[in-house]
Amino acid sequence: KCGALADILAAGARLVETACGFCNGVGQAPRSGGVSLRTSNRNFPGRSGTKDDQVYLATPETAVAAAVFGEIADPRRLGTYPRLTQPRYFLVNGRHLAGPPAPGEAGEVVRGPNIVPFPQLTPLPDTWRGKIWLKAGDNVTTDDILPAGSQILPLRSNLPAISRFAFSRLDPNFFQRVQEQAALVWEEDKVLKEGAVVGGENYGQGSSREHAALAPRYLGVRLKLVQSFARIHLANLINFGILPLTFEDPEDYHHLQEDQVLELPEVRQRLLRDDERLPLYILGPGGAREREIWVKADLSPRQRQMLALGGALNLARGE
Repeated sequence: KCGALADILAAGARLVETACGFCNGVGQAPRSGGVSLRTSNRNFPGRSGTKDDQVYLATPETAVAAAVFGEIADPRRLGTYPRLTQPRYFLVNGRHLAGPPAPGEAGEVVRGPNIVPFPQLTPLPDTWRGKIWLKAGDNVTTDDILPAGSQILPLRSNLPAISRFAFSRLDPNFFQRVQEQAALVWEEDKVLKEGAVVGGENYGQGSSREHAALAPRYLGVRLKLVQSFARIHLANLINFGILPLTFEDPEDYHHLQEDQVLELPEVRQRLLRDDERLPLYILGPGGAREREIWVKADLSPRQRQMLALGGALNLARGE
């Protein structure tokens, strides 16, 4: 209404809606090997949608100066900083929003074919056994766990479909390998349907996307054992019932390899009685315990209850 948007567009700026946008690799992908200056908050390799991108993050002021001078420039070269005032009110168009039904009236949620109901998450078993499905290194990002991008973004409400991309940057065959691996049957005729991911330091850094916890959980990942977690990803794992443990001795990381079978005996009971140290066993043929490793559960009482029930939604339902 005041004309500022037209001035910005006339100056050559490219605007995207206030959403994930090019931070998530959707729109404005640079040319191969190209340099771009962006006011978003992420520049992991390939995040822009171009594998060999060279993305530099900047403030809006620096972006303006770069546009004016044709190079990354100090915005103070533009002179005195302008005084900006907020409008007295903002125009809001709520015609596209449907209000909730009146109290006591039933409402219908209309879902398109790409919106799939959320699955029921199962409680943590008394004793857990599973294979190591993946061993990763340090600084694994949420992009490594579940990539961003225009191919994947439309599947955010379709968990079965988006889960096919889980860990695809670390292991392009992860989904197929987990689906096709031979079932390992024990004497008591139990089949291992859940698995573990092992990692190094700072596991889960980067974007806070909950799908980096949701997709592995949907595929059957129940345990993540690492040297240290990034804070937000740790919270997301707990919300969706993935047990986040750390090595008591970081050197034990080197004793674990993909396809080994792990056992956490009485893990549910130990969690609920606030044990901070848990024994974890590497199992051999027939289920024999070959090596004992001590792991740490740095969790609050509420987080422990949540994990025992299978996640935050089960806790909210009172299950």
